[in-house]
Amino acid sequence: MERKVTKIGNSLGVTLPAEILKHLHVKQGDEVIFYLEEGKVSFKKRPAVNIEGFEDIDQEFLEGMKKLFDNYDDTLRNLVKR
Repeated sequence: MERKVTKIGNSLGVTLPAEILKHLHVKQGDEVIFYLEEGKVSFKKRPAVNIEGFEDIDQEFLEGMKKLFDNYDDTLRNLVKR
């Protein structure tokens, strides 16, 4: 499948065919994770977080942890590979 890079607001973007969205079970508003690899980019749907057992943990702390993992996801994955 091929797509053209188009202007979306002040950014550039690529639309995703319905077939791809269906295959990944992705709908509007879902988050995806991008992986930069040698000469290519891949992505997948961000798995749902199981919050069972976390009800008593401060919401601000959980949001901070999410930011940390969002910002350092690639770094943490590279450390796992070592």
